[in-house]
Amino acid sequence: MKGFGLRDLLRESGHGIGARPGKLALTILGTVLGIAALVVTIGMAQTGGGQIARQFDAVAATQAVVEPGTTQGADGSSRARVALPWDTPERLGRLNGVEAAVLLADVDAGDRRVTSVPLVDPAAAAQVQPHIVASSEQLLPALRGTLATGRMFDSGHDTRTDRVAVLGAAAAERLGINRVDSQPSIFIGEEAYTVIGIVEDVARRRDVLDAVVIPLGTARADFGLTAPSQAQVRIAVGAGPLLSEQAPVALAPNNPENISVQAPSLGNRLRENVQADINAIFLALGGVALLVGGLGIANVTLLGVIERVGEIGLRRALGASRRQIAAQFILESVTIGLLGGLIGAALGSFAVVGISIAQAWTPILDLRLVGGAALLGGVIGLVAGTYPALKAASLEPVAALRGGL
Repeated sequence: MKGFGLRDLLRESGHGIGARPGKLALTILGTVLGIAALVVTIGMAQTGGGQIARQFDAVAATQAVVEPGTTQGADGSSRARVALPWDTPERLGRLNGVEAAVLLADVDAGDRRVTSVPLVDPAAAAQVQPHIVASSEQLLPALRGTLATGRMFDSGHDTRTDRVAVLGAAAAERLGINRVDSQPSIFIGEEAYTVIGIVEDVARRRDVLDAVVIPLGTARADFGLTAPSQAQVRIAVGAGPLLSEQAPVALAPNNPENISVQAPSLGNRLRENVQADINAIFLALGGVALLVGGLGIANVTLLGVIERVGEIGLRRALGASRRQIAAQFILESVTIGLLGGLIGAALGSFAVVGISIAQAWTPILDLRLVGGAALLGGVIGLVAGTYPALKAASLEPVAALRGGL
């Protein structure tokens, strides 16, 4: 054994690995599952993070709110320092990056109830009333809304102070209205308002779905509305800083500091925090899977040492050194880990792509992750095989030969 070299080491390790194909398959299976789980978890975290980022970019990163600044009164109440002008949507629409703007105001109807019949039964059980919102005509484009049926009111209705209304889906269900072709009416107090549309969904201001929406001009004439409360603005991606700078000047050139603009910055910290949390959770799951795979390699390698005590004793008696014995078992463990890593990385990649295709997502998978995961299998094999290798190297030839008999 004096001439035991690298070629002999490789030959002996290959023989030790291939001598028990069934056990080899089970050992590799543990590593395959661990590496595949790691690739899938990290890959799905990246893919899911991409979907979250897309959702944030589609809504939060392209939506801004413009409101009048408030000051604290002596009685502790908040008061607007300046009112938004009634032509706010037109002024904002002239700014670069603004795609749509809508002016909104909550309407105080006092003791007037919203019903779908002209008479109120005093014996009927009290129900939660839909609230009333006054809006300019660009409600749907600005809030990314869709209609279930009918249409939205326009500037003509606003100018003429027509008594028309658009219902949110929840408010329409509560009032028992599901179609507008027969020109149904609702009553606010004793006044009838023709329902011309039902809003199915909106991306912002979800309270609109439970509201009766009327034109601003109608709200001013019928309810004495004095000022709008806010403007919702749909902007292009990246236009937030520009809107924050220009909107106050456009709406209150003499007192721009009294206008508050809530616009997304170029970096979305909330989106980054959510994605970081998802990555941390999936990495923890992948780490547990890798630990299970590593323990499997260590267990099988240690059992292999016990089963091959006689072989180890014979080789030691023929002159093999402790280092050569340890190197053989470590090489076997590393090879098993690499095989499991390669197979697991491939299966994990296919799984990420398959799940993404099934969900109509865009798969996001870093190729460096795939290569690193395959190499990680070898590292796991190295770590898992170190103790069994040292255990095998520590056996004395005589004791090993006796144990192998």
